[in-house]
Amino acid sequence: MEVIRKVYFVLIFVALISFVGGVAVAEDNAKININTATVEELTALKGVGEKKAHSIVEHRKEAGLFVKIEDLKNVKGVGDKIFNKIKDLIVVE
Repeated sequence: MEVIRKVYFVLIFVALISFVGGVAVAEDNAKININTATVEELTALKGVGEKKAHSIVEHRKEAGLFVKIEDLKNVKGVGDKIFNKIKDLIVVE
């Protein structure tokens, strides 16, 4: 009976670890909505530091919401190089 209890515990533990791992992968694959992202969220993108993140938020406030992700290149300091690094990580909703 003790062996069955240990096996049951191990199975529950493995299932829990698998679930948590799946959630982490889902979070890593989540895209950042550039129309609602905070400075902190934007700085998580490769090549976007705090200064560029502030520029993105300011541009959004002044010019309005982005219609397509390519509109991000209208922000001062965001050119093709940075855009190409992050285009698969961002979305406009």
